[in-house]
Amino acid sequence: MEDKTHKPTGIKEIANALGISIGTVDRALHERSGISQQTRSQVLKMATKLEYRPNVAARNLKLNRSLRIAVHLPKEIACFFDPLREGISAAVKAALGVQVKLDFRTFPRLGEGDLETIEADIGKGYDGFILTVGNQSRFDTLLRKLADRNIVVMCVASDAPRSPRLASVSVDASVSGGIAAELLARTVPRQGTVVPITGDLNTQDHVEKLRGFAGTLATFAPQLRLLPSIESHESPEEAYQETLALLRHGPHPDGIYINTANSLPVLRALQEQGLLGKVQIVTTDLFAELIPLIESGGILATLDQRPFTQGKLAFEMLFRYLVEGIRPQTVTHLAPHIVLRSNVSSFTHLLPHHSY
Repeated sequence: MEDKTHKPTGIKEIANALGISIGTVDRALHERSGISQQTRSQVLKMATKLEYRPNVAARNLKLNRSLRIAVHLPKEIACFFDPLREGISAAVKAALGVQVKLDFRTFPRLGEGDLETIEADIGKGYDGFILTVGNQSRFDTLLRKLADRNIVVMCVASDAPRSPRLASVSVDASVSGGIAAELLARTVPRQGTVVPITGDLNTQDHVEKLRGFAGTLATFAPQLRLLPSIESHESPEEAYQETLALLRHGPHPDGIYINTANSLPVLRALQEQGLLGKVQIVTTDLFAELIPLIESGGILATLDQRPFTQGKLAFEMLFRYLVEGIRPQTVTHLAPHIVLRSNVSSFTHLLPHHSY
């Protein structure tokens, strides 16, 4: 009887298929110099076609050492970045074939202590960094310095597309903003007003959410008045004070879109002014404090950015690249989870481990 067992594809099979040397294939797969970009592209396409999977154990023998990864993430907003860290840690525990030394670095918030913390780790022998970029213009020089030191950078939660980073993982920010706009367009009274409350408009993730929000609102509900966005800079105190100022100076808005996880101070200000439940609110992310407000109707919906999954994917992509030489797609966008009163029970049991 014919043996139909599939023999794994190796470098030799790729070389034979293209009529080139094994050495050329090896250089292409591991991004070594000495071949043209056209040849490299042909090798990578053939490797994909033949379902090539590197021998992790053999590559590990060549490395003969552990990988060192530094994770640079802010302390605030903790309800987002803590589960993101959990996702990275879970992925490390599942990694096989290579010992991984993982070091977590924290700083107060994006734009406060981030550059200094990363700079301090540049000369410590790390193979890769996982980090969140706030204002990319502040990071440009630093990211080029990391590339010059052959430190591979994986962006998570927000991207730095003009930089030499390996890739990025984040929620689809434009889609998230568009969903928020559609929800408010269907629930805010005609001729009503809506306002977005954001983090920092130097952060790409926040800008893309606002673009998606404004574009969708103009399409679905041009009759609604869009007020200028309020920047909270991820500061709970600033978010609270800015919201109070908004509510005290003139008629309150009919709808609010909070496009960061920094929603609790905004909700507190609304509650103190007796407006919680009278204003349609769409928040971002899911954590324990939001559950009763969603169940009671105080919050219309929240758009969860799935931080655990973001962290898990970011490490897995970086690991595969460092160990197996498999380059991930440049940008990975996750679809946000839409959490409403009708389906919130489907998500609450997952909160302790954020594993969804």
